[in-house]
Amino acid sequence: MQLPTTLTPLPGGHSGETFLAEVAGEQTILRIYGPRSSWRGPLAPEIDAAVLGLGRGLLPVAPVLEVRRPDPLADLPGLLLTGRLPGERLDLLLPDLGTDQLEAVGAALGTLLGRLGHVAMPRAGTFADPELTLAPMPEEATDLSAYVGHHAGVLGWPEDELAGLHAVAAEAQAMLDESDRACLVHSDFNPKNLLVDPATLEVTGLVDWEFAHAGSPYADLGNLLRFERDPRLVEAVLTAYAAFMPWLPDDLLDRARAADLFALVELATRREQNPVAARAHQLLLAVARTGDLHATPGPRGGRRLDSRWDDPIS
Repeated sequence: MQLPTTLTPLPGGHSGETFLAEVAGEQTILRIYGPRSSWRGPLAPEIDAAVLGLGRGLLPVAPVLEVRRPDPLADLPGLLLTGRLPGERLDLLLPDLGTDQLEAVGAALGTLLGRLGHVAMPRAGTFADPELTLAPMPEEATDLSAYVGHHAGVLGWPEDELAGLHAVAAEAQAMLDESDRACLVHSDFNPKNLLVDPATLEVTGLVDWEFAHAGSPYADLGNLLRFERDPRLVEAVLTAYAAFMPWLPDDLLDRARAADLFALVELATRREQNPVAARAHQLLLAVARTGDLHATPGPRGGRRLDSRWDDPIS
């Protein structure tokens, strides 16, 4: 691997291990698998490269230029070098978009989610090696009620709020049990990991695949719409997604928010670490207090958003 001549930390993430790098006069993205990635094991760079290869031609993913395993004896971390994708981060563009632009972005995102849903997997699981062999999901991550129980101590909530969360989790799991299909899940499908052409509003990149796995076809949709309640964007996402998929349940948004509860609970346990986790904690509290997957934090403990898509009810 030719060493980069410059390294500039990329903003937006919390790992601090991804850099804009210049190699032979070309801009690339260098991921260094340091201490914060150690939980993933030594095969993480190759697994990430394999996931990007799986998506090439179907999803807007970066080309893999070089992969290196860690070398503990030489105290060298694993590395993944990819091309740099064009576009700007969607989270930076969203606040300035008008109605027509929100609808255009929503349609592009819904189509992209549909493409992800078409990358079928034989079963749910985590990627264990560069051949993308599926290992079983951790037992507590296969059932929402068990997952809530596993994290209850860290949440540190009063008994009544934990009881409310357990009740929501049981209903959500019942919905998820109705689906026996698995697909490729990005698992961090949110505006900071999406690149968009500011002129055409086409999605030009989906980045940061470290949490990718095989799982629910509704998980990424729920991730994207976790905090998003603007009906212009939500309606456009869901309409485009429905047009791309051959069949969808009538309670699509319910299932999406149900699938996202796993991530919401995990984020809430880290509420002191960053603003996104703190916001997730407030959202989870609203859901637990109201018993409503669509609740949002507010003076009345949550606001119901309910329709085939997501129309607000005062």
